Amino acid sequence: MSEEGKADGKLLRLREIDREYRLLGHTAAILHWDQETCMPEGAVRERAEQLSLMSGLMHDRITQPEIGELLGGLGVSLDPDPRLPERFQGLDRAFLRELARAYRRNSRIPRRVVTELAKATTIGQRVWVEARKAADFSRFSGQLSVILDLVREVSSCLGYRDHTYDPLLDEYEPWMNSAELEEVFAELSAGLVRLLDRIRGSGKTVDTEFLHRSYEIEKQKAFGRSVLEALGYDFSRGRLDESAHPFTTTLGSSDVRITTRYNRRFLPAALFGTIHECGHGLYELGFDEAVRGTLLAEGASLGIHESQSRMMENLIGRSMPFWSHFYPQLKDLFPGSLEGVDLRRFYEGVNGVAPSLIRVEADEVTYNLHIMLRFDLEKQLVGGELAVEDLPDAWNEGMERLLGLVPPDDAQGVLQDIHWSGGMVGYFPTYALGNLYAAQFFDTLKRDVSDWREQIESGRFEPVLDWLKSNVHAHARVYPARELCTRITGEPLDPRFLLDYLQEKFGEIYGF
Repeated sequence: MSEEGKADGKLLRLREIDREYRLLGHTAAILHWDQETCMPEGAVRERAEQLSLMSGLMHDRITQPEIGELLGGLGVSLDPDPRLPERFQGLDRAFLRELARAYRRNSRIPRRVVTELAKATTIGQRVWVEARKAADFSRFSGQLSVILDLVREVSSCLGYRDHTYDPLLDEYEPWMNSAELEEVFAELSAGLVRLLDRIRGSGKTVDTEFLHRSYEIEKQKAFGRSVLEALGYDFSRGRLDESAHPFTTTLGSSDVRITTRYNRRFLPAALFGTIHECGHGLYELGFDEAVRGTLLAEGASLGIHESQSRMMENLIGRSMPFWSHFYPQLKDLFPGSLEGVDLRRFYEGVNGVAPSLIRVEADEVTYNLHIMLRFDLEKQLVGGELAVEDLPDAWNEGMERLLGLVPPDDAQGVLQDIHWSGGMVGYFPTYALGNLYAAQFFDTLKRDVSDWREQIESGRFEPVLDWLKSNVHAHARVYPARELCTRITGEPLDPRFLLDYLQEKFGEIYGF
């Protein structure tokens, strides 16, 4: 057999191994989805064992020595940034880059750590739910300590040069470190503080009282589904359910499910939570056929993934064109609750800027301050500068410093997010990165789809979705986030796009 034929055989074998790994991952995702949506409370202990076993099997599959031998035989290095022979281009090159990265990272983490972490986080998520209901962090702190010990062990196994946080961030935002992130956040924070000062100094108060009136949940569900259908979410390849914290999960190439949560007394909770998760779902469903079922069938990074959800939720879902189309339908559903509320008042209400306790309910201006707090606390936790038992006080101090608010209880403070219970340390910064990428992508989209406002006002979302599919969704993980950003916009990530967008939008609302 020729050398070229041998190389093709090795590549084919690597694809077979990857396919088996993906199938195991989708199977584990079914267990996770069931756990968060409809699993009975008494099943949590055995579910922890099931997921621990699945995690071990997946770890075995992605770290088997045959992968290293095949990669080596193809001339692929196992460096943090893998070197690839020039003969591999296109999808083959991207596949080998990502497989080498996954093999290297997973091979450094002992199987024991993987299975213990899977068990600890499965239990942790159930403990978090109960602690949140009771608004009592002490009920969760012991399990969080167990999870953080394992997360620190993961960081130590992966290795780092500057900070223990870096390899954890790298899991969600490949090839970015905390020093780079701090530089981006410093510029963003300064701009947000200036904008917030201008809003406060405008003398205008936006009315949001009507958002807290009574909104029948069944009608909220009906409206949410109609919005999803209009935005292009394919219910033949997905579904909408309820969970304690909204999420999107992929159970197969044609099975991408989303969840939301409802609040009778706060309309935006489900409304924008559903639109947010729709953005994630559209991304996953929009991957090119050539990459589906492979390790390339993921977002380029969590920051890019969040760019799609935050763009759909905010830049589109909170825009005047969007509500010019949907508000008549919403008002027909809730004539009493929205009595006396015209389109302009509603638009300003859902965009009102006021520091708030809950991240997922925060306005576009203050949202990233929530993320910066979590980033700072995570770094301190994994670095050992902050003890778990001191976390509630540190949280409350940070909220007061950044937003001028002190949570009245743990449920509205340190227990509001699910991420730490799932071991997802390093995830939070990707929300802010998503806002940055979203604004930069949208700046290009507006130039390419010049009549986007008119299209959305008329209820035609296809032009916008087609642009997103061809420029973002289809590429999946073929290009790293940095490269994808430059390919789409012609520039590297730059906070000025988000700051300019916020200045224009809220300057118009608050009259400056």
